[in-house]
Amino acid sequence: MLATNAPLVAVELFAACIWVGSLVCLALVTSSARKVLDGPSQVAFFRAIGRRYGIVGTAALLVAIGCGLALAWPPSTWSSTIDAAVALSGVLVLATGAGMAQARAMTALRRQAMGAPGDVAAADAVRRGRALAGILRGTMAVVTLAVLVLAAEAISH
Repeated sequence: MLATNAPLVAVELFAACIWVGSLVCLALVTSSARKVLDGPSQVAFFRAIGRRYGIVGTAALLVAIGCGLALAWPPSTWSSTIDAAVALSGVLVLATGAGMAQARAMTALRRQAMGAPGDVAAADAVRRGRALAGILRGTMAVVTLAVLVLAAEAISH
């Protein structure tokens, strides 16, 4: 079956590579930017990265999921492995949306904290938001890994 769908498999693999690579790159860039850039520069940098990542990363994720669904179609033939991969792909889309919304909220929180350097509540909100961002990124990474393992399992059988 995969041989007859080689172009679709190639597009799915390419999109998945972009998605996974962007997650790794985002983690590295985030860590480095926090060490090198001052507060206002971080806000501007992450806002610019977020806008581009929102387009490229989300498009890659949706293309990979769409190709996976096309390869697995029709649903009546799905195994429990494919069912789980599809369900986790939905979770991944939701986590990505939550991450994007949280990133926008962080921009506002960081600006508020920079505008009032002595505001302890704003500084605490930024720390909590940073922790939440880490949890969301970690969740996205774990769910991505699970989907990849399930897809590999489905392909091998």
